[in-house]
Amino acid sequence: MRAKSTAGASSPMGPYGALDWTALAAELDAHGHAILPGLLSPAECQALAALYCEDGRFRSRILMSRHGFGRGEYKYFRYPLPTLVQEMRAGLYRHLAPIANRWNARLAKDVRYPPDLDTFLGQCHAAGQERPTPLLLQYGPQDYNCLHQDLYGEWVFPLQLTVLLSSPGRDFTGGEFVLTEQRPRMQSRAEVVPLDQGDGVVFAVHHRPVSGSKGDYRVNLRHGVSRVRSGHRHTLGIIFHDAA
Repeated sequence: MRAKSTAGASSPMGPYGALDWTALAAELDAHGHAILPGLLSPAECQALAALYCEDGRFRSRILMSRHGFGRGEYKYFRYPLPTLVQEMRAGLYRHLAPIANRWNARLAKDVRYPPDLDTFLGQCHAAGQERPTPLLLQYGPQDYNCLHQDLYGEWVFPLQLTVLLSSPGRDFTGGEFVLTEQRPRMQSRAEVVPLDQGDGVVFAVHHRPVSGSKGDYRVNLRHGVSRVRSGHRHTLGIIFHDAA
């Protein structure tokens, strides 16, 4: 399901308040992910992808092959974040925090997340997690990203966002966004998430609750990117907790 996106519309709840958060929450509960179509315009996608060449905006560059993460590379932004990235991170956090709190309650976790991103990041920084985690990723032919989880310290916000900045079929082929889910005593289930340029997908970082016959139980999720067959693929990743 693709929730209707009106991210640019005005709303009492901020620029993302007009999204159908009831439908998005239901998708996250049912599948562990939800698509936000048209979150960014083509021009915004191109402008963000172009930042990859501006090394001064980033705190580090990672070559995936050096660490066994796959093939391709990514760069973590330094503070201050680009204005659009900062606005997305803060604006979407505001609506995702109630979902994250509800998930923690279902999983009998004591942690509750504050309603605004600045307060949450203050908690991260107090625990020594001070390095920004939003990033740009770049893939070329034969590149891929192994299944993984973005855990950077004690504080982990249980949802994150990826936005596809390139146009599938025009800029690249292959390179599908993939999620896997491991339920207790069951084999892993994989799901390919279809994204167009500018689409975002919110998904579980690590665990999510699932209703069972004896109440809620925890399932484990990982995400990655399949092999890019041709062209170049750029994505924006927004992780809400900072890194140690």
